[in-house]
Amino acid sequence: MTTSTKTESVPLVELDDVSKYYGNIRALEGVSLEVRSGEITCVLGDNGAGKSTLIKIVAGLHRHDAGTFRIEGEEVTLANPRDALDRGIATVYQDLAVVPLMPVWRNFFLGSEPTKGSGPFKRLDVDLMRTTTREALLRMGIDLRDVDQPIGTLSGGERQCVAIARAVHFGAKVLVLDEPTAALGVKQSGVVLKYVAAARDEGLGVVLITHNPHHAYLVGDRFVLLKRGVMAGSHTKDSVTLDELTRQMAGGTELEDLRHELERPSAT
Repeated sequence: MTTSTKTESVPLVELDDVSKYYGNIRALEGVSLEVRSGEITCVLGDNGAGKSTLIKIVAGLHRHDAGTFRIEGEEVTLANPRDALDRGIATVYQDLAVVPLMPVWRNFFLGSEPTKGSGPFKRLDVDLMRTTTREALLRMGIDLRDVDQPIGTLSGGERQCVAIARAVHFGAKVLVLDEPTAALGVKQSGVVLKYVAAARDEGLGVVLITHNPHHAYLVGDRFVLLKRGVMAGSHTKDSVTLDELTRQMAGGTELEDLRHELERPSAT
């Protein structure tokens, strides 16, 4: 086996039997998943399923208490979010960290602004930031009217797309998306999913956190279902149908039991 084949077979991110506890509270227990280049791994679950804890572990906000966390085959314990970023893991949270009144290009480079000149003549390279932002967005197929407009004037879907393009531009290998379509309508959700797929096609490994099995099935390659901090299922696209994924996500047997409880008693 060649070295390149070995490299391709190693997941970008792999969690193996990972657990996280807060005192006596079990937030996650025995969760496993893998994220590969050019694939989308969807993590599904209702509120309280453990999705947020999983994000925080992958993003370097919290350390796992048990199990193994590997990045490109190397076992790691991330110290902080900067450590995750340095290793190529970019996380886009549902409540995007943007400055609404600043232009799109300024938000695109926020915290990583290029400069020109030196000494007392050192200043932001505004022209470079404008041009680079426009080109990076176009590369992802995002054609904004004007990168000088305040980012707060964009729709929720457009802001999500800018965040995705930013992560791709700054060299992320793994993109973690926290419920990117949760507060969006059908049309805007479709736009965001289009750019999630574009990030995948750029070769990134994507983790899509969602409670919507329909959105997940449209773009996903792998599916991990969480329920009360434990895995309720793990599937590849070719091993599960949308109907079955939806049934498992909705509680399957629990809903069937509830249906029996709620049925009107038959008339005698």
